[in-house]
Amino acid sequence: MALTLVFDGACPFCRQFALRSELKAGISDLHIIDGRQEHELRRRLSQRGFNLADGAVLLEGEQVWHGSAAIAEISRRMKPSDPLLKLLQAVFHDRQRAAFAYPALLLARRLALLIQGLRPDPDAL
Repeated sequence: MALTLVFDGACPFCRQFALRSELKAGISDLHIIDGRQEHELRRRLSQRGFNLADGAVLLEGEQVWHGSAAIAEISRRMKPSDPLLKLLQAVFHDRQRAAFAYPALLLARRLALLIQGLRPDPDAL
């Protein structure tokens, strides 16, 4: 079954992680979607309690991982050829470690978006 990673394409860190994951993580059938551009998908996910402002979303059929759980799951499945992905995999493949470190990633994302003049929540008015 295909995996779909929905991420904030305006965040430079998220974008690099998504692009590297797509190209060098060794996960077959991984689809990457810029959630900031996909309003309807973002709305449907938000209705289910998965807000893009709170982290990336990983989908596999009806299974949904959000935030640190999404990063942990994708890291667990990686077979990376990229040195940076190998490092990220080592840090984030463990769910507890990912949950501990994830708030720092969200802060970095928010700062990067604010520097660009963008709101961290693409649905905020």
